[in-house]
Amino acid sequence: MKHYTSIHDIDNINYWIEEAKALKTNPLKHITLGKHKTLGLLFFNSSLRTRLSTQKAALNLGMDPIVMNVSGDAWGIEFGDGTVMNGNTAEHIKEAAAVVSQYCDIIAVRAFPTLADKIKDESEEVLKSFVKYASVPIVNMESATGHPLQGLTDAITISEHAKTARPKVVLSWAPHIKALPHAVANSFTQVMQRMEVDFVIANPEGYNLNPEITGDTPIIHNQHEAFKDADFVYVKNWSSYDNYGKVINTDSRWMITKEKLGQAKFMHCLPVRRNVIVDDAVLDSNSSLVIQQANNRTYAAQLVLKKLLENIK
Repeated sequence: MKHYTSIHDIDNINYWIEEAKALKTNPLKHITLGKHKTLGLLFFNSSLRTRLSTQKAALNLGMDPIVMNVSGDAWGIEFGDGTVMNGNTAEHIKEAAAVVSQYCDIIAVRAFPTLADKIKDESEEVLKSFVKYASVPIVNMESATGHPLQGLTDAITISEHAKTARPKVVLSWAPHIKALPHAVANSFTQVMQRMEVDFVIANPEGYNLNPEITGDTPIIHNQHEAFKDADFVYVKNWSSYDNYGKVINTDSRWMITKEKLGQAKFMHCLPVRRNVIVDDAVLDSNSSLVIQQANNRTYAAQLVLKKLLENIK
């Protein structure tokens, strides 16, 4: 594996899950693997779990992490080819990526979508520019359309807590006060499609995800129907895909309650808005796996970094 930019970079999800579980039992087993290696963490957007867990993963492997908030601490970066740089950008990605590659053995990048230009967002300009112009492996810490570290984390968490050989997993939309990206929902969908689960998506009409990603996955517009016999309910808000980036429905009846959840386990990537996305009663109950998910972020990132380090000559 040369880079980790999407769920599609996982060759065998079952093997990866088991390897991540093994790392979790002995996080420092490979602490010499990253000795004298540097991980550059470049954040174009804010982060809590991704930032801390990826740093910890690097430290568990003996790496030295360097963190930079690019949008606030660096020169404005230009990504377009042939651009006359007489505006707000002072440095081109061609030079920036090449320079950072000299300082770091692996570069991890986090950059959100505009939610205003579907074509631009789906081009993954920031992520793909680093892949193109850097000379070291690139890790996607969430991009315009995907969050593969979170998707791997979620697969590990479901595997740990499943009580049946083929659990029913529901990805459910829930209301939010502002427009949010599709990245987490996209990567969760892609990883569930590769696991032995019965997977369905529940969302209001007008909120279907990209059909190229959902494919044959059943999409149900009745939340109560979708939740029937569910073992896991993964909840996330996302803005409209067809009416791109718009909030067209804020129906509070899609908020998750204990009554709706039943016996299922509740999952969310965090941060989560209490009593908007989900009731306090759910988050504060034994049904919630959000803290366990957050813990697994370290081991998902550690597994990815380990595989990349093993390929560095």
